[in-house]
Amino acid sequence: MVGPMQAQAGEDLIERIRTHPDDGDIVGVAANDLLSELYAGYPVENLTRLLHSGDDRILPTAAWLLSELAELAEPLMDEVPALLSSPIRTVRYDAIAVVLENADERHGPIVAQVMNLSGDPESAIRWKVLEFLTEASIEQLEAGASALPPGQVRELAEWLILQDTEEPDLPGIVIRLEEGDPVTRLFAAAAAASLSDEQDTSLLQRAALVDQEEIRSFAQERLDEPE
Repeated sequence: MVGPMQAQAGEDLIERIRTHPDDGDIVGVAANDLLSELYAGYPVENLTRLLHSGDDRILPTAAWLLSELAELAEPLMDEVPALLSSPIRTVRYDAIAVVLENADERHGPIVAQVMNLSGDPESAIRWKVLEFLTEASIEQLEAGASALPPGQVRELAEWLILQDTEEPDLPGIVIRLEEGDPVTRLFAAAAAASLSDEQDTSLLQRAALVDQEEIRSFAQERLDEPE
């Protein structure tokens, strides 16, 4: 139960973000304070006032808040498709994190939308898609694959699922990493990362040599993680 003082604090913070969109200092402090209020029970549905403000200067803050809420963002999953389609890079980036935390078998079209961002023109978005493909559950991947139309991304999604549900095709992963087009390489890198462990990092090492910045940096970051 949210008390009246807590509710008023949340309302004030949302209004502060709405009325000072160009003041990074004010918005930054207000967003962090609002995040605390949301974790304390202020209803996440109130973020629709930021999501639907019509001001592109506010949308990145709203998307960031959703991405920081983890599973608490689930009631607003219907808002995510629009965020994934946003022309603003940081909004798309944060929306992918929301999908990873909250998507289940009901959200196949949203997962499919993330998978289609494997061809996004922005390297940072492709990096985030690679992280999603690596970290997503089989149930999430299957939901997304089933919602994709026939074509390359669906074929790659179904192939990626097989690497985890059947005997992995290690030579096929390497061939796709080294000889595939950029989207194929991204899915192959996800398979490489998913199958690598502390005892065998050979696939990740291959991925770290790929001439594709988001794959190379993602693989190297995984290799550099402390055991």
